[in-house]
Amino acid sequence: MSLGPLMLDLEGTHLTDEERELLQHPSVGGVILFSRNYEAPEQLRELTTAVHALRSPRLLLAVDHEGGRVQRFRDGFTALPAMGRLGEVADRDRRHAKQLARDTGWMMAAELRALGVDLSFAPVLDLDRGVSSVIGDRAFHQDPERVADLAHAYMQGMHDAGMAATGKHFPGHGSVAADSHVDMPVDERDLVDILNEDGLAFERLIHYGIAAVMPAHVLYPRVDDYPPGFSTVWLRSILRGRLGFQGAVFSDDLSMAGASVVSHSCVERARRALQAGCDMVLVCNDRASATRVAEAIQDYNDPVAHARLARMHGRSALSWKDLHRDPKWRQISAALSRYSSDDSLEFDFD
Repeated sequence: MSLGPLMLDLEGTHLTDEERELLQHPSVGGVILFSRNYEAPEQLRELTTAVHALRSPRLLLAVDHEGGRVQRFRDGFTALPAMGRLGEVADRDRRHAKQLARDTGWMMAAELRALGVDLSFAPVLDLDRGVSSVIGDRAFHQDPERVADLAHAYMQGMHDAGMAATGKHFPGHGSVAADSHVDMPVDERDLVDILNEDGLAFERLIHYGIAAVMPAHVLYPRVDDYPPGFSTVWLRSILRGRLGFQGAVFSDDLSMAGASVVSHSCVERARRALQAGCDMVLVCNDRASATRVAEAIQDYNDPVAHARLARMHGRSALSWKDLHRDPKWRQISAALSRYSSDDSLEFDFD
């Protein structure tokens, strides 16, 4: 059985019988985890093992674990800085900041991989224009060149730990004030301005071989009538055609208000996203809609998408115990701990 095009969420810290059945549906290809799915490292390892045992090839296990205010697992995990803090270091010492970004990317990915999570939807490639509260310090910087520089290093760290990177939110969410979780952001700029500014980091990371991209639930009316995740113009003509991207495309959560411009029906949103060029669609925090989507798209089959998604599986990793014995983990963990307790301290990984 190949990976299906639907990623959905779980209710709690252990699989229910209903979830075991649903995750074996041919439309399902992945699971996204949230804070409610986590109690402790041992429990998470049991959960990921149970999910992976259900299917072959195993389902993708994902999480939003960027650092700062978006870090789903905390107790027992290393506290990661917001990416904006790395940008502040870069303003003082670019070389030091790049090493810090690489080490932070490694720490994030190594801990998740040690517990069976395949990927974190990171790094954020949006610009911090001081406009978007939902992005803010999740972004590395306001300068696209600096974002590309730090994100590349962060991606290299993830790769070192056995995790593929996902750049989000294409082509850029940082220039609009509205939060797409609860509203429909609109960006009135022309395509050339979007790509020369917000799109620059995506172009650079595509050149560096980033494995996946997640489109923004933002409307760019001077480019197309649909947000990028539902738009053949954005996904096929621009992302894959003009920018030459060959990796996987994950939709953002189809339950978000920013997806409502397409349809009030989650099924129609999923169909539109897949037709536009998404390889996998996410339906979160709405089990009824996720079940309806699974039934509605069960005949969908794209062998190229299957191959792209299979490459997102995490590579071999140290066990949780062995990771904590690794001198690299100890060094980076100690430095991050010092910084978290006293943000006046400089990072020191040399």
